[in-house]
Amino acid sequence: MATKNRTEVTEFVLMGLSSQPEMQPVIFGVVLIMYLMAVLGNTLLVLVACSDPKLQTPMYFLLSQLSLIDISLTTIIVPQMLVHTLSVSRTISYNCCMTQLFSFMTVGSMEVHLLGAMAYDCYVAICDPLRYSAIVSHSLCLRITLTSLVVVSLNSLLYSVLVTRLTFCGNKVTHFFCDITPLLKLSCTRPLVNEMLIFTEGVAVVVSPFFFIFGSYVRIGIAIAHMHSVAALQKALSTCGSHVLVVMFLFGSLVHMYLKPSSSYNLEQDRQVAIFYTLISPMLNPLIYSLRNQEVKGALWRLFRKLHPQAVSSLDFRQRMSVNLLRSKG
Repeated sequence: MATKNRTEVTEFVLMGLSSQPEMQPVIFGVVLIMYLMAVLGNTLLVLVACSDPKLQTPMYFLLSQLSLIDISLTTIIVPQMLVHTLSVSRTISYNCCMTQLFSFMTVGSMEVHLLGAMAYDCYVAICDPLRYSAIVSHSLCLRITLTSLVVVSLNSLLYSVLVTRLTFCGNKVTHFFCDITPLLKLSCTRPLVNEMLIFTEGVAVVVSPFFFIFGSYVRIGIAIAHMHSVAALQKALSTCGSHVLVVMFLFGSLVHMYLKPSSSYNLEQDRQVAIFYTLISPMLNPLIYSLRNQEVKGALWRLFRKLHPQAVSSLDFRQRMSVNLLRSKG
């Protein structure tokens, strides 16, 4: 790497998902649809969580913050990706690239910490339900959110500053956004300090919430194993089921992407995995939480009734007519 010509890089070229011109319109259409679904789904979840009186609880406060993070994550990446997909020039200035790197790392790390806070909420709700309101409050959730934001922002700033100190031997980034892994691969010398930070400080900031989540679910599993009521068991599984799915999707992709030696990086494969946690996961999260949660589905129906009362009245009328018709035939 040291023998390569060193040049001062003022802009980077993002190679995108595919170099085949005939695939660009297809990629643009698919990505645009998924982006709109992610933004609309998460926006709707935020509106429901904030407007419905029955969802004014710490759990749904954290869920609304998770939706805001998903909206931010996709918006940091996808609009520029869409522009580059149909344009001849795929350049991004050096400063914009570093800004995108910092923003992406901050928002991505924040999502991990929010999932850790949601795991704690589930743990208290199942293992200590009588003291739940005394332990978990809106003020506690707000303090956790703000503290996590400060920690992940400082962590991302440290990474971004170290990347700016690297010398690059080229400007073609084999990715669809400025991520730390492909930027490290462009470095003329082995960025040992950066790699050490990923496996030390990065583990402490990003992976420690995973161990916290794992420990919470070990305690939850023990509590569930001692439940003799079927109703209590169903309620516990309903409380945790959506969160477990989201955690599995997110951490599986993050571990594959970042917690491995640079010698084993496969940038082509990593681009495909990155699509999952930057676009597919934010699109699926509101579906997972709404389809598996009766309270959210009820709140969505109440919001729909409030926005479209005439349509709901017409629907109720048709349902009553159908019931009366069936009774008359019976």
